[in-house]
Amino acid sequence: MEIFPTQYSTLLASALIDSLQKSYGFSGLTCKLLLHGVSDTYVLEGPTDKYILKIYRNSHRSLDEIKGEVELLNILNEQGAKVSYPVRAIDGEQIQAFNAAEGIRHGVVFNFAPGKNIYDFTDEQLRVIGNEMAFNHNLTSQINLSHERKNYDIETTLTRPLRLTEPWFADEKESYSELEAIAERVIRKMETFHTASFSYGYCHYDYLPKNFHFDGDTFTLFDFDFAGKGFLANDHASFLVHFFFHTATGKLTKEEGDRQFKRFLDAYREVRDLSDEEIEAIPCLGIMFWIFYLGFACENFDDWSNNFLSPRYLKERVSVIKRFADMYCRF
Repeated sequence: MEIFPTQYSTLLASALIDSLQKSYGFSGLTCKLLLHGVSDTYVLEGPTDKYILKIYRNSHRSLDEIKGEVELLNILNEQGAKVSYPVRAIDGEQIQAFNAAEGIRHGVVFNFAPGKNIYDFTDEQLRVIGNEMAFNHNLTSQINLSHERKNYDIETTLTRPLRLTEPWFADEKESYSELEAIAERVIRKMETFHTASFSYGYCHYDYLPKNFHFDGDTFTLFDFDFAGKGFLANDHASFLVHFFFHTATGKLTKEEGDRQFKRFLDAYREVRDLSDEEIEAIPCLGIMFWIFYLGFACENFDDWSNNFLSPRYLKERVSVIKRFADMYCRF
């Protein structure tokens, strides 16, 4: 009997560890699925060693884009950035191929970022985050990868996601109209900035606490799956989303959240310039960040585990974006 056409499979952890032990010379490691998401993430762990394995969805990342992520991380690691980096197999390769039911899926093994996620920061940790982001941006603003990544601009983060999401709002047309109105205000506001002077390069584009670890005050950034080219202030914008969540849920007052974000910005400016106009644009870039990921959820519904996507979720998400705009934007 022929195998029925498949668009998304889950690779068996026990088979993966057998394959990886041969490719990398590992021994004594276990392999366990950690989560389904943009990529499938597995933990490889033994008495002394620990790694992360990412299995990419071929519908989400082409081999060339994966090569771009690996190339970017190699450069950052070689230049001293504190990032989780790809591990080389015995033959020197950093990308593995697995013949899955839907076709070839590619995987990368990363060294494990020491420590754990922190969501309530000390002033010293905010200084470290700001300094490290600026250090990375000093590198990523100066390089051009031979394997290109996605661009983040008005089209890719605002107008295209709006087109993608519109059919999903069939039962929430009023909410979609509200989202369109916010997007239009963002576009008008961005047109007032001299964006040609904004710092530009490869940004992480998901700079939330879930994507970095602290081991004491030692910082390691990981999960560059969405890394692409755009305004570097996009990374400040995604980090602002953390303070919005903490403020909206009552973990921080608005005043303390603003103070902490300023502490982070001041630390960034100790290492790299960030203009007042770029800072003013951060909330607009934050809304574009929200809308981009909303579009991503809709576009990848079929093979991404986003069972949360529903008319109720969409309505609530628009309410959250409106609240973010009210809290931070000066339209």
